[in-house]
Amino acid sequence: MLTDGLRASLDRAQTQVNALVLGKTQEVRMAFVALLAGGHVLIEDLPGLGKTTLAHALAATLGLEFQRVQFTSDLLPADVVGVSVFDPQSRQFQFHPGPVFTQVLLADEINRAPPRTQSALLEAMAEYQVTVDGTTHRLPEPFFVIATQNPVDLSGTYPLPDSQLDRFLLRLSLGYPGEEAERDLLAGTDRRDLIARATPQLGVQDVIAARQAVLDVHASEALIAYVQALLARSRRHPGVRVGLSPRAGLALLRAARAYALLLGRAHVLPEDVQALFPAVAAHRLVAEIDAGKDAALAKAILHAVPVD
Repeated sequence: MLTDGLRASLDRAQTQVNALVLGKTQEVRMAFVALLAGGHVLIEDLPGLGKTTLAHALAATLGLEFQRVQFTSDLLPADVVGVSVFDPQSRQFQFHPGPVFTQVLLADEINRAPPRTQSALLEAMAEYQVTVDGTTHRLPEPFFVIATQNPVDLSGTYPLPDSQLDRFLLRLSLGYPGEEAERDLLAGTDRRDLIARATPQLGVQDVIAARQAVLDVHASEALIAYVQALLARSRRHPGVRVGLSPRAGLALLRAARAYALLLGRAHVLPEDVQALFPAVAAHRLVAEIDAGKDAALAKAILHAVPVD
């Protein structure tokens, strides 16, 4: 389990982000789940609802090295991972690292770049390394991607391929703020000024130690059987063409362990799995045509499997 000092730091970190992103306590917790579980998070919603604000608030609170890439239609893969440039003096190619060589990477509006550029992150997100001109370069530890995207029905967007979506542990949607939170937002200080004054609450060793503590959270055989039943149900649910893979099941268990840890428990409950299932599963499901939205399918699968 976490030491008292690390737990206090995690609590302060979540409190600070909640003060910067008003009225989104559960979404902030889920973002920390992705961080502690060693995954990445995709924030999908309409423009202007705080996606980039959440990403900047997380980066400022974590105290890790941070880079931001604005994905556009003319962005090239080399603009993300880096490029080898010939040095006339040494008569050798020298590798110049791109912005992906950081600890927290904000891929802003990732679906505005064409698929070729999106794919530049595939190896980095899955293997924590980048291969350029046959040479493999390790990424810094920890490595955490926060990507934002607009709904795919908006103009100028390219849908993320299934292989890219599978690299994200969680997909979140912020939605419109509540009435009280929106009033405080309108009457308060500009979020950019508040983020600029934010102080780091966690460091590199804190994040690494918290990730290690996640591995020690216990998941019972009954809990694992429940997760397996959800996977099996997703593969035969009406309206689902491609169900959840074993890798999705591992991601769900890893996220549930991190969720339990943030709530102060050393064991996973079915309620943890249920709270996370739509965010972990929906973007991994491939629906039949006219079968409805993937989030609705994920909830239907969850409700179809009883808890023993």
